[in-house]
Amino acid sequence: MILHSIDWFFVAAFFIFSLAIGIAVSKKSGESSTEFFLSGRNMPWWLLGFSMVATTFSADTPNLVTDIVRQNGIAGNWVWWAFLLTGMLTVFVYAKLWRRSEVMTDLEFYEIRYSGKGAAFLRGFRAIYLGLFFNVLIMASVSLAFIKIGGVMLQWTPIQTLLVISTITVIYSALGGLRGVIITDFFQFIIAMVGAVGAAMIAVKLPEVGGLSALLSNEAIASKLNFLPDFSNTEALLSILILPLAVQWWSVWYPGAEPGGGGYIAQRMLSAKSESHAMKATLFFNAAHYALRPWPWILVALASLVVFPDLASLREAFPHIDPEVVKHDLAYPAMLTYLPHGLLGLVMASLIAAFMSTISTHLNWGSSYIVHDFYRRFIKPDANEKHLVQIGRLSTVILMILAGGLALMLSNALQAFNILLQIGAGTGLLFILRWFWWRINAYSEIAAMIISFVIALYFQLVHPNTGLPELSTHLQLVLGVAITTIGWITVTFMTKPTDDKTLRSFYKLIQPGGPGWKSVLEIATSENISLEGEKQKWDVPQGILCMVLGCFAVYSTLFATGYWIYGNTMPAALLTGVAVLSAYGVIKAWDRLSIVY
Repeated sequence: MILHSIDWFFVAAFFIFSLAIGIAVSKKSGESSTEFFLSGRNMPWWLLGFSMVATTFSADTPNLVTDIVRQNGIAGNWVWWAFLLTGMLTVFVYAKLWRRSEVMTDLEFYEIRYSGKGAAFLRGFRAIYLGLFFNVLIMASVSLAFIKIGGVMLQWTPIQTLLVISTITVIYSALGGLRGVIITDFFQFIIAMVGAVGAAMIAVKLPEVGGLSALLSNEAIASKLNFLPDFSNTEALLSILILPLAVQWWSVWYPGAEPGGGGYIAQRMLSAKSESHAMKATLFFNAAHYALRPWPWILVALASLVVFPDLASLREAFPHIDPEVVKHDLAYPAMLTYLPHGLLGLVMASLIAAFMSTISTHLNWGSSYIVHDFYRRFIKPDANEKHLVQIGRLSTVILMILAGGLALMLSNALQAFNILLQIGAGTGLLFILRWFWWRINAYSEIAAMIISFVIALYFQLVHPNTGLPELSTHLQLVLGVAITTIGWITVTFMTKPTDDKTLRSFYKLIQPGGPGWKSVLEIATSENISLEGEKQKWDVPQGILCMVLGCFAVYSTLFATGYWIYGNTMPAALLTGVAVLSAYGVIKAWDRLSIVY
């Protein structure tokens, strides 16, 4: 496929615009590490919300959704739709707690919540484990998706694709810091959504597809249209719906959907103007992420089943691409080759925007760990702000180089998604409870991290060579969650708790409340020490009510949209009504939460 001048105009204009933003804010972002990594803690909720949703709208996301729909139908998306529960819990319970902490990164949390060498080790180790290893794996999966897009739409080699797109991203990320990333994200999300909707409209109207009605009545996709898996298929029901909703959402750590918040979502909450802005930003993100974005991708995925019914047809259409790389996720960029010139350039720019928004966030987030939680904390604690910004910019470049190298070794987006899920299996419950149960300590987290990682390595590398019966992915997940959870709880009771001074300081700062802190409060009271602040009301039950109503609102909106597309008026109208009533309930319940505006 050859892009015409008009297509290259859109691509070049986007590159220049992104670089211009990075240059424009570089002076402000370079003033201090707080400016570079948190944009001065003064960002409004709407800009942060757009940034969160732009970050998760990565180049690999439509590829992943296409992979899922082609293999497991629309219902297969429950493997990530289930994370809405985590997201809504973060909105109404944890967002304000993060903002109260006033830390620069979520890893700094360890040394205000835990004490001793264990807390210091945990902070330093996770700075490298997450900021370097885990972060590079995520960026590699995103880069892999764009390698496939570049191979299909531009006929570029993987190295050509990475060199061009990564260089632009690194330059504006290193110059503009988080402020540049957030501002650019706002425009990137709009461009990405316009491109996704345009691609869906063209895909459905292709002669091979025949329009929306013909697509929905096509026998090749009839079994793919249900929102829920076939209840007579126990294996599919268990792996696609029951386990994600019953276990996965609270037990698995996954970037962008961390139980209790964390990672770049925490970074955005920490850069908000107030607790209220942190909550509103996270609510906007979850609504847009789960209810607004999926359907354009799903429609393209369904249309691809008509145009490219199997992998053989994809390999035949793109013989210049390594057959080992041609998986179902390649079908999304393959469908984009049918776009007319002009729109093709806009969609190409939108995919570049999706890639750059995700990568730039991960570069800044990973760099913040390396600089603030490792370099300044353990290597050079007396470093001045200018030097820290320089190290931040250098680490940004190094992270991109490592991610690009790893991307050349992966084969598909779903493969990386499953690896990430397995590595984080069993750690989620700890991240939820550590704010509300005083007994959890640094060694609890160390144990959870080590156990989950060892189990993931066993299932990925050792078990396939043992001669033992093969274990399904969902069974591996359940075993990983069970073993890890039992392991970290056991370690919790076998090790000393965090010292009283740290526990009291943490409670006084955060005011988490609840029965999990009762013994700490009672001992402090007996010593005539008051830990209660202005936020005395424990409103977690009210937050959970908001979470449930929020989930009803978003899920109802998601499926109402689907039924409107299908032309099924009755269930569409009913679910639209549920969405409106649930949203109204969220607004009324929100007023009873204790929030600083």
